[in-house]
Amino acid sequence: MRLADFFHLEENGTTVRREVTGGVTTYLAMSYIIFVQPGVLAQAGMDFRSVLYATCLSAALATFLMGLLANYPVALAPGMGENFFFVFTLCGTAPLGFGLTWQQALAAVLVAGVFFILLTLSGIRSKIIDSIPNSLKVGIAAGIGLFITLIGLEYGNLIVSSPATLVRLGDFRNPVALVSVLGLLVMIVLLAYRVRGAVLIGIAATTAIAAGFGLVHYRGIFTTAIHLAPTFWKFDLRGLMGVHPATLGAAIFVLLYLALFDTVGTLVGVGQQASLLREGKLPRSGQALFADAVGTTMGAALGTSTITCYIESAAGVSDGARTGLANMVTGALLLASMLFSPLASMIGGGVPVGTDAAGNPILRYPTLAPALIVVGAMMLKVVRELQWEDPTEYLPAFLTIVGIPLTFSIASGIAFGFISYAVGKVATGRWRECPALTYLFAALFVVQFLVV
Repeated sequence: MRLADFFHLEENGTTVRREVTGGVTTYLAMSYIIFVQPGVLAQAGMDFRSVLYATCLSAALATFLMGLLANYPVALAPGMGENFFFVFTLCGTAPLGFGLTWQQALAAVLVAGVFFILLTLSGIRSKIIDSIPNSLKVGIAAGIGLFITLIGLEYGNLIVSSPATLVRLGDFRNPVALVSVLGLLVMIVLLAYRVRGAVLIGIAATTAIAAGFGLVHYRGIFTTAIHLAPTFWKFDLRGLMGVHPATLGAAIFVLLYLALFDTVGTLVGVGQQASLLREGKLPRSGQALFADAVGTTMGAALGTSTITCYIESAAGVSDGARTGLANMVTGALLLASMLFSPLASMIGGGVPVGTDAAGNPILRYPTLAPALIVVGAMMLKVVRELQWEDPTEYLPAFLTIVGIPLTFSIASGIAFGFISYAVGKVATGRWRECPALTYLFAALFVVQFLVV
């Protein structure tokens, strides 16, 4: 069977050339994750290169699966936001973190992935999404964006801790901060001129600037020595089952919740742009959700955090992608990226800026900081969808938005939103506007605050 027939190119008004172009564009738009993901998960003690291989391999497999099963031009990779939840909440220390080892956190992702598959096959997953108020979806997306921006500012040494005010402005005479600022300015210009792959090109430019300041050292570009052993099949299910039941339940619940909204929001957004929706619904959504669920499960087994659909796929759609053929191109490029791990470790490696109270080195990541700040800013666009004339809608969303970065916990921010939304609707006599499932989630979060 010809490619054109298998992917229904003529039916979708596209050509092989457009699909290839769109697939390359999607790769360029999302490929920053290849550098960012290992740098983030390394903060939990995971091996940088092994995480890079796991990221490329799981992203490629999930992207292939999406293209083959659903025939959509939507690529998948470890989610921004989910990776920070993995490091700073699942593996973070109490009271803000759950105190899991990274092996136990991988097990939590694996369990969530299995639940994803079961929920998808049963049709429950789509029903859950439909029952959550839109304002809370907006608040979570924007809150994660601010959280990512906060991390980016810290990575760039643009803000530093302060006993009096928690954080304060960093020293811009420091080379790390200066490189971060220059890199951010480069990305702003690239984005202003709508350059394809602006984030990736910006990372490359920031790396060149960092090299000029002596912060990056050449480690090679190409390798065939690919190994997954440090993270492959390292999830610790037995250890996970030994943690407090309330902590375990909260961890699995938030993983499920984050992935649910990331995936469906992206599918609907990209589907609208690509004219894939039919009467407001997305055909083959079950197959798309299944690809996402299997991707998360594979990612946990290989050694990376939750796999989700990437909104950067919209860049490929804008360049003509309309079918899963574009995903075949994107997936192939993700696989090829595994051969360039020395380059990635050079770009994503940390720069010591001092030591903490325990004598451990404090690392900063100026080559990644601008990308995180930019991605965080992109995620804030959704706030325009809030009903700003209704306090019972925008205030719960606002509490979620500020709660996530200020508590340094995605779970806590989500809890603020659900509880305040439920209380607001009941107190104003509009309790019918709040879905029953939202009341259930709010009650669970109250129990979590009282028990954990």
